[in-house]
Amino acid sequence: MDTESLEKTAVNTSSAEEKSLERNVVALGWVAFFGGLAQDMIQPILPVFYTSVLGLSKEFIGLIEGLLTTIVSLMKIGAGYLSDALGVRKAIVFVGYACSAVARFLMGFAGSGAAVLGLRSTDGVGKGLKDAPRDALVAGSAGKRKLGFAFGIQRTLDTLGSAVGPLISYGLLRLWVEHTNKYREVFLVAGVVAALPLLIIGLWVKERKQPVNKQAISLKVLRGPFVGFLVVMLVFTLGNSSDAFLILRANDVGVASETIPLIVAAFNLVSALAAIPAGKLSDRIGRRKAITIGWAIYVITYLGFALMKVAWLAWGFYILYGLYYAFTEGVGKAMVAELVPETNRGAAFGLYNASIGVMALPASLIAGVLWNRVSSAAPFAFGALMAFIAFVGLWFLPRKTDHQEA
Repeated sequence: MDTESLEKTAVNTSSAEEKSLERNVVALGWVAFFGGLAQDMIQPILPVFYTSVLGLSKEFIGLIEGLLTTIVSLMKIGAGYLSDALGVRKAIVFVGYACSAVARFLMGFAGSGAAVLGLRSTDGVGKGLKDAPRDALVAGSAGKRKLGFAFGIQRTLDTLGSAVGPLISYGLLRLWVEHTNKYREVFLVAGVVAALPLLIIGLWVKERKQPVNKQAISLKVLRGPFVGFLVVMLVFTLGNSSDAFLILRANDVGVASETIPLIVAAFNLVSALAAIPAGKLSDRIGRRKAITIGWAIYVITYLGFALMKVAWLAWGFYILYGLYYAFTEGVGKAMVAELVPETNRGAAFGLYNASIGVMALPASLIAGVLWNRVSSAAPFAFGALMAFIAFVGLWFLPRKTDHQEA
């Protein structure tokens, strides 16, 4: 075979591999779509279910949701290291989605705060298992120049599912308005939907053979600018309590419980539509600048929730909140992918995702105490303050944390 033929074969092979990787990104996006749809079918109605059906206090709600996020964070660290050590991502993602599907289905039978605590914790185990190896699969399926775009696709489909989920819940609640167990029936439907990602993972998600990282579990990845980024995220997360408090705040100023799924759907739709443009913008201006734009929006949003007095303002602040997610979720993950080598990305994503949630338990407990002992506006004023401090801290990190600013 002559040189020209070899070059053509190499080009064709490279093109086929690139298309295969792009299809993998899309398949993982649809996994996230149905996972997000199932999660956000139940998320808008959980706070109302907690208070009106089970009669739980704000402190106990803070415990449930804070513990959930903390479990997610701890599991993400373990799952990240495990996926690096075994060189396996897909199987761990599958098990994670399976745990969440079972927990969401069984929520339809929960009759006490203890049962809900156990099931939400199981859901947290599932969420923690899947996220870091799934992010590593996405990063490994995208070219370095397209990391922001790839995670933008992931975020868009995930959030589109999160926009559709509340709409389905709203429709089902209207359809079953006379049903005594209408919230439980929504949980059962959500559990069935949560099983769809298992089918997609089994049939369409492909895994590239990864080099096995046989090093012992350690914090070796915690070095350089990456560790500074994690510290800043911890500061931010201390004021970032569970979104359940946003729902309770909207309800507090007069938003009807039946309308809340529509507001949450609008929030998720805005986040979905803005995710890819935000990701592509971060490819051009750098991750740091994009994240600080998102955090500035967050400060405005939380101050708005603290000060709002009328129900219609909740719509506007939820839309702003969607922009915050678009500028930070996928972009933050793209930044992590640039700060660490590929063989350590599972561990790095686990630690990064953990930094977002490790403070969630104290953050949500603080929010519950501030709500009950100060005012319903106090948790959001505190969240805005922590976000502003993190905003300033991010700019003190070495400039080399952004590849385009190095």
